[in-house]
Amino acid sequence: MELAEATGEAPKRTRSGRPQRREGSKNLGVPYIVRNIPTYDILGEENLERIERVADRILAEVGIEFRDDPVALDHWRRAGAKIEGLRVSFEPGMLKEIVRSAPAQFTQHARNPARSVEIGGRNVVFSPAYGSPFVMDLDKGRRYGTIEDFRNLVKLAQSSPWLHHSGGTICEPCDVPVNKRHLDMVYSHIKYSDRAFMGSITSEERAEDSIEMARILFGADFVDGNCVILGNVNVNSPLVWDGTMTKSLRAYARANQAAVIVPFILGGAMGPVTNAGAIAQSYAETLAGCALTQLERKGAPVIFGNFLSSMSLRSGSPTFGTPEPAIGSMVIGQLARRLGLPLRCAGNFSNSKRPDAQAMQEGVMSMLSAVHCGANFVLHSAGFADGLLAMSYEKFMMDMDFCGALHSYLAGVVVDDNTLAMDAFLEVGPGSHFLGCGHTMRNYQTAFWDSALSDNEPFEKWVEQGETDMALRANRSWKKALAEYEAPPLDAAIDEALNDYVATRKNGMADAWY
Repeated sequence: MELAEATGEAPKRTRSGRPQRREGSKNLGVPYIVRNIPTYDILGEENLERIERVADRILAEVGIEFRDDPVALDHWRRAGAKIEGLRVSFEPGMLKEIVRSAPAQFTQHARNPARSVEIGGRNVVFSPAYGSPFVMDLDKGRRYGTIEDFRNLVKLAQSSPWLHHSGGTICEPCDVPVNKRHLDMVYSHIKYSDRAFMGSITSEERAEDSIEMARILFGADFVDGNCVILGNVNVNSPLVWDGTMTKSLRAYARANQAAVIVPFILGGAMGPVTNAGAIAQSYAETLAGCALTQLERKGAPVIFGNFLSSMSLRSGSPTFGTPEPAIGSMVIGQLARRLGLPLRCAGNFSNSKRPDAQAMQEGVMSMLSAVHCGANFVLHSAGFADGLLAMSYEKFMMDMDFCGALHSYLAGVVVDDNTLAMDAFLEVGPGSHFLGCGHTMRNYQTAFWDSALSDNEPFEKWVEQGETDMALRANRSWKKALAEYEAPPLDAAIDEALNDYVATRKNGMADAWY
């Protein structure tokens, strides 16, 4: 497999721990994946152009509302858009021209330079699920997330060789006031992980707090010239950008940090029930958000995001891991590549309330769509359960294990003298076996991906060992990982400065639970 090489260097004053190693695992320590298989492009030029033309018509004839953000409206006015009240409409081609200044690929630096990630091009970055108010496990069931749960999940992600990013709001720490929890979350990512991470987007002030903490970690000058933090902002579909999101979006762009622009379109509710129409809407909404980042700061990194979903038309309930959004992701990938922007798309989605067959069936359907559509940043790679209402500890471990399989899948088929194995054929000859031949002995440790959770033993041995299913094995696995976790070292002066900043910010405002 081609190993990724992180570019650039973080400031020397930041320090971190050593990546964990395990003998015989060929992918441990890879900071991100460089794909060696092609994307799956399902639509031809004519149909892609039809979708783009409909998106242009939506932008020109219907428009998008930008609420509660006069600065955003001023940006559009200066750029030449047509504004009527809060509604902004755009001439065909205008937004495409604006986003040309955004980089096609960029580095997000981690405090451990060996774990910086490249986002864009042929690179694939797996990040945990994001945003659940609840957590669940086999021991305690479903409950509101706490800061302890948040820290546990950061530690589990840090311990896994198959994730590349610490993520953002892995779960909502509901025992911390809403207006203060972002400080604890960002600090936890910095303290308990040495990987790249995400910040808050729930208000402009919280976005700026997140960026300021990144400046304490990396140094203000370094942050001004390099991406060190992401902010995941959502369109209020259909066709509305609200001020909370655009102000946070602009805060990240203004600081030269990356905004991930993501519409969440529930087909039949926030968008059409038909795939092509939902794709056109998503494209229009996302393109407008990406363009706004460039009006705030030309050249700021931005990620073209997408979250298509279906719904049960019998009940109105959202459905996840279904085939229509999965195949729609393939088209989104094609459209993003035509714009030359990095892509965030799909993930390990499921509606299941348990770490069961439904969870993995739906998760594999949606995760493979992320792999084949060419997604560069895959949020929701692990833990997504209960329609994203809950983070499951067991599913987190199962999903990370599947991410390990995807490392090998994305490596493709290497063809060289070693893999063609002619020396093995000459040694073994007809009618014998390859178990002890020289070629096997040279390659056996790295030839196949080895699941940490699957049971491959004979039935009798499985019975002797307690007849466990994968959910129970995952339960034991996360407990073992937390027991063995070691925090990566953090410079004491930086840690003190971060704690002082958090304490000062918290002491300066009363608790708010909304």
